[in-house]
Amino acid sequence: MRDRISSASKVVVKVGSSSLTTPQGTIDVDRVDALVDVLAARRGVGAQIVLVSSGAIAAGLGPLGLAVRPRDLATQQAAASVGQGVLVARYTSSFARYGLRVGQVLLTADDMMRRSHHVNAQRTLNRLLELGIMPVVNENDTVATDEIRFGDNDRLAALVAHLTRADALVLLSDVDALYDGPPSRAGSRRLAEIRGPEDLVGVELGRNGAAVGTGGMITKVQAAKIATGAGIPVVLTAAAHAAQALAGADVGTYFHPGGRHPGTRLLWLAHATTGRGRLHLDDGAVEAVVTRRKSLLPAGVTSVEGDFSAGDPVDLCGPLGRVVARGLVNFDAVEIPGLLGRSTRDLGSELGPEYERELIHRDDIVILEAHQ
Repeated sequence: MRDRISSASKVVVKVGSSSLTTPQGTIDVDRVDALVDVLAARRGVGAQIVLVSSGAIAAGLGPLGLAVRPRDLATQQAAASVGQGVLVARYTSSFARYGLRVGQVLLTADDMMRRSHHVNAQRTLNRLLELGIMPVVNENDTVATDEIRFGDNDRLAALVAHLTRADALVLLSDVDALYDGPPSRAGSRRLAEIRGPEDLVGVELGRNGAAVGTGGMITKVQAAKIATGAGIPVVLTAAAHAAQALAGADVGTYFHPGGRHPGTRLLWLAHATTGRGRLHLDDGAVEAVVTRRKSLLPAGVTSVEGDFSAGDPVDLCGPLGRVVARGLVNFDAVEIPGLLGRSTRDLGSELGPEYERELIHRDDIVILEAHQ
């Protein structure tokens, strides 16, 4: 079942901060070189590799004299600004041992949300691969705000895997696999494979406790869900087992792909965005949007929350407040209260033809099945 990993011609590999740095925040040269040795070997047999690497903020702690990861966003951004150069310089030097060049690609969630941005990101990554360059992708921590940040590189890696049409995703961390309980607890069992949500029932998903990272098992399982939902198999294991994982050996946890490649726009709307506001729907509108996959009309909306602009993502909620879908809204928040409960024909007659349209077109709505 792991032949899809060993035979993959294009692989996205994500490595976490704790696998690259010392607890003091400095880059661990030996760890970086060991990872590069593995990736260069896979490149040597003809595969294309995209490396999604954490570590910029962690690498900036030492030069800034910080003992622990800062909590405030401004200092995190300052650390990322210093550390990103350190990190990429280290990768450049290490890959140069094999005659390979790297190209830095910094992304924010906003780049995934806006069509012109994600098309450019896709074009850049594909061209780098065509030119034989090793893309090193990271979140652009120096400019990302709380509202538009991924928060961890696991989700970013899953989206990059979809963006590049990768054949496999390998998530590397300081934990060797997913367990059914805390790995340190006696009796906890490694889960060698996950075929679907039913295999995760009762599994305790806690943080890994890394002092310099932001992710944990929760984010890795969420990333695996994104990737496998797009038809991409995933292996989760420790960085020390990277070579075995890429070779298809029975290490870590293998997540079976469970879906086809969905439309890029809808995948990003579901996983790379957060709602800037909420539209509350009546039962009829929920049934039309979720079951019949229709556009959302003003007549089915009972109230609006938030401050958003036309083109922003908003969450669609049922009468009990559950989020059932997300979509890109066609009107500013301040305009919508005057439209509620009215037909588009009446609105067009009274306010003009630009109001004779849906609040959200069906092509811009993604159903969030986990919330139904």
